[in-house]
Amino acid sequence: MLWHDERENKPEYKVPEDVVDLDFRFTCQTLPLDHAWSFSQAILAVLPWIEDEQHAGIHLIHGAESGNGWFRPEDPETELLHLSRRIKMSLRVPEHRIEDARKLEGAELDIDGYRLTVGESSIKKLSSLSTLFARYVVVEGGMDEEAFLQHVVDQFQAMGLNVQKLMGGKRHFFRTPDQKIETRTVMVADLEPEQSVLLQQKGLGPGRDMGFGLFIPHKGVKAVKETH
Repeated sequence: MLWHDERENKPEYKVPEDVVDLDFRFTCQTLPLDHAWSFSQAILAVLPWIEDEQHAGIHLIHGAESGNGWFRPEDPETELLHLSRRIKMSLRVPEHRIEDARKLEGAELDIDGYRLTVGESSIKKLSSLSTLFARYVVVEGGMDEEAFLQHVVDQFQAMGLNVQKLMGGKRHFFRTPDQKIETRTVMVADLEPEQSVLLQQKGLGPGRDMGFGLFIPHKGVKAVKETH
């Protein structure tokens, strides 16, 4: 019997560390559900270089979707995000900016009147998992779902990614002093490890300094529909 698996001949992929997530402990009990603008501005006041650093981004503080009967609120006009001590805030930064980003430790940030005290940080490498999820990708120019997905595919192709499994999902809206920004969730499946890391490094679309277009690993794909 001959049993040949091409994967057996591939060397184990080692995730590069030229871009990482820097996770910070923090103290804060509640935040506005829509904190993208104020959170970004507070961090940029301490770390202004993030805005122009190609591979840098600010993850929004999300909290749990559900747990012990509690569901994450959805109305940014009336509801607050209640935070547990287990939740961390995170920056995506290139390796050469890690020490610069650590200057955020000890800072007290004012997020629309809510005080957040930043604690110690730890480095977390990007993931090589085959499924990635972005909670907020900017929808440009009033696109409908079909046009948005095609726009996403076009951006992937420009990166050299031939994506076969893709799903757009929930819409979210964020406000800045000047505009209202529409976003959608995006899930991508069946990526090779190198593709997965590349997508996390580059992100998708504008607004990385407000938490938009940043991909994180996702462990399950059962709910993903194929869109070609």
